[in-house]
Amino acid sequence: MSSFPGPPFAPDLEDILINGPLKFMPLNHETLPVMRSAMDSIPLVLFGNTPEALISSDPELSLEQASISGPSGAPDLKLAIIKKKTSTAIEPRPCIYYIHGGGMVMGNRLAFANFDWVKQLDVVVVSVEYRLAPDASQPALTDDCYAGLSYISSDPSKFGIDAEKIIICGHSGGGCLAAATALMARDKKGPKLFAQMLIYPMLDDRMITVSSKQYAEKGLWVAAQNVTAWDWILDGKAGSNDVSIYHAPARAEDLSGLPTTFIDCGAAELFRDEDIAYATRLLAHGVQTEMHVWPGAWHGFDLFAAGTPLSTAALNAQRDWLKRLLS
Repeated sequence: MSSFPGPPFAPDLEDILINGPLKFMPLNHETLPVMRSAMDSIPLVLFGNTPEALISSDPELSLEQASISGPSGAPDLKLAIIKKKTSTAIEPRPCIYYIHGGGMVMGNRLAFANFDWVKQLDVVVVSVEYRLAPDASQPALTDDCYAGLSYISSDPSKFGIDAEKIIICGHSGGGCLAAATALMARDKKGPKLFAQMLIYPMLDDRMITVSSKQYAEKGLWVAAQNVTAWDWILDGKAGSNDVSIYHAPARAEDLSGLPTTFIDCGAAELFRDEDIAYATRLLAHGVQTEMHVWPGAWHGFDLFAAGTPLSTAALNAQRDWLKRLLS
């Protein structure tokens, strides 16, 4: 294991990390309600309003809500559907099936901030609200996400989407569940995904990489939070040999047959090496993969340091990949 310090934060990103309004406290049962409330208020902090208000005030966007049956014996699932109100499309539109971030312990279906994808690319975003740890543990989280994907794939006309062009996407913990759902869809011969978009995904429960040591105590999401989250997600099995690939996708050895992939991460974050390793294995198994490692970037920089040159470059790269994919 390397004893070298990690690459430094980019100066403007470091300033925002130190002096900005967003701080995650230690994660435990006592702090979790406060952290969840803070996570849900991030749009208000960053954009000055709630997601519902931001969408309703935008003449180009519409928001619909739906409730569908969850996995057998589980609660119903809630979906948020975001569309371009001014679309002139005649054919069904491509769909981004979105799984929100928050370490799989926080967040909700309205935690989607990339409205430009909807407006510029005329895609339909369907965002699923899955059960969170520690209220639930795996397999519940992945099962919820798979159930939502199966539903929209089986009745695409209900959402105005093209079932042949469903892109699964997630940030952070949502990136884990997106990768896990893609693996499950492959192995169950379920919905055929057009692509997967994994944005600084949380893939590995074992905390064995160099970057997990280099940034154990630095950044927005650090080792102590990660260890606690994985312990809740896997019901105490984190780090053991008894962990499914559908719960921690870094455990998967065979990545063949997965869809075209975009994956990115910061060079100065906990998940850097597990994300690079996953991208490398995808390529080794013949999966067309685009990988970005953003220099000096901490976890979540593109959303929480919006407007900085690096954040703008990352957001442009994500949008441009989607644009090329759908052209």
